[in-house]
Parts: sequence; structure tokens; C-alpha cells
Amino acid sequence: MREHNVDAIVLLKDDHKLVERLFKEFEKTKATATPAAKRKLVDSICSELVTHAFIEETIFYPAAREGAPDTTDHILESVEEHHVMDWLLAELSGLDPSDETFDAKATVLIENVRHHVEEEEKDWFPLVRKALGRKRLVELGEQMTAAKPKAPASPLALASAKS
Repeated sequence: MREHNVDAIVLLKDDHKLVERLFKEFEKTKATATPAAKRKLVDSICSELVTHAFIEETIFYPAAREGAPDTTDHILESVEEHHVMDWLLAELSGLDPSDETFDAKATVLIENVRHHVEEEEKDWFPLVRKALGRKRLVELGEQMTAAKPKAPASPLALASAKS
């Protein structure tokens, strides 16, 4: 992961790539993994997604909404997508990996997050980049990096879980 002078959008895209690697690992191993291995992998997915959603909701989305007001509808939709993700993550974290619905819930989570990532990266990150500029995005990237350790552990502690 990049640490210095990374802009907010690059940071978020790096997070997207990390989560996608975890998704692919789950998809590749779900049929053969032990329940303990599935639990560990889904717990990693949960941790990464909660941290990512936290920095988006507390830092990036407010800054984007202020600096690129044309993206407000995208941001509101993204928060709702986070809401669905939060509850799926909460259900998965309390579900035994050997439960017959575990893989299905994880698959729906993965599909939803992939859709969310595609919309962010293709539809509105370019608008935010143009509106905010490199200097502001670097400032936000630094704030977001510093905020990651402050992210809650539970997906239900995210603001979007309550929306």
C-alpha cells in the first residue's frame, strides 16, 4: 500500500483491489475450504470493507459532496449500498460458515460490492477528481490514511448502517 502523497481516489482504488483479491480467494476456495478457513477469510473481508466504508463515509463523501455537488446523488446511492453491505456483513459475522446460507450471503455481498466499486470508479470518481484537484485529494488521502485505525470493528457501527 502506498503511504506518502497518495490521493484519496488512489487510496480507495487500492482498497478496492485488496478486497477484490479477497473476493477471488473466497470464490476459488469456498467449495473446499474448512469452516475455519472460510470464517477467517470472511472476517478479513469484513474488516477491510468496514474500514473502507468508514473512511469514505466520514471523510471522502462529505468532501466530495461539498467540492463536487453534482455527485450528491451518487453519494446518496453509495451510502444506501453501504447500508445493504453493513447488514450482510453483520449477518455473515454471526453466521456459522457451515450454514447452508453462508456462501450465498457471501456471494450476494461480493456482487453488491463489485457493483458499488464499478459505479464509484467509472461514474463518479472522475467527476470528483476533476472538481477537487490533486492537492485537495492528497490532503484527503492523508486524512483517510490517518483515520483507518479509528474505524469501528462492527459494520453496524457505521453511519450507513443506521441510514
